Amino acid sequence: MDTIMMSVEEKMETGLEFLKKEFRSIRTGRATTALVDHIKVEYYGTPTELRQLATVSVQEATTLLIKPFDPSCIKEIEKAILASELGITPQGDGKVVRLQVPPLSIERRDQLAIQVKKMSEAARVTVRNARRDGNKEIDAKQKEGDLTEDDSRRGKDDIQKLTDRYEKSVTAVVDAKISEIQDS
Repeated sequence: MDTIMMSVEEKMETGLEFLKKEFRSIRTGRATTALVDHIKVEYYGTPTELRQLATVSVQEATTLLIKPFDPSCIKEIEKAILASELGITPQGDGKVVRLQVPPLSIERRDQLAIQVKKMSEAARVTVRNARRDGNKEIDAKQKEGDLTEDDSRRGKDDIQKLTDRYEKSVTAVVDAKISEIQDS
């Protein structure tokens, strides 16, 4: 029973951590290096993560500074940023690229809040799928005679409590992100 619970909790935790990682890339009006983490730059014919080609730092509250290790790839970095869904125009001076993060309009804040809610649904589905898989495993163990009916019921109750806890965690993460978007 313990291995089933550990497996279920591990799957739920993975879903929650993935959601947190996805939320880091959502622009909130403040500059953060996570905004460009997902950007891939065409570097000598190979898609390469931006953070492998340059140092990214927050210069001011609304400005990101990207300093490439190889200044000859500045044009490719600018192209990759323009092609991404950031909606920010890069400003290069031959040595560094600056990204001015504009303040969000009310309309854009609402769009981001809707996007956050959609992304959270994927995490909720992951949590529910982990619950379903755990319950199926308990049923299989009960059929095989490895678990009694009482143990099976207790196990399913424990899985439901775990599910409730992780769904509350997802809700808390979503509420915090929406608050961050609305307050910025």
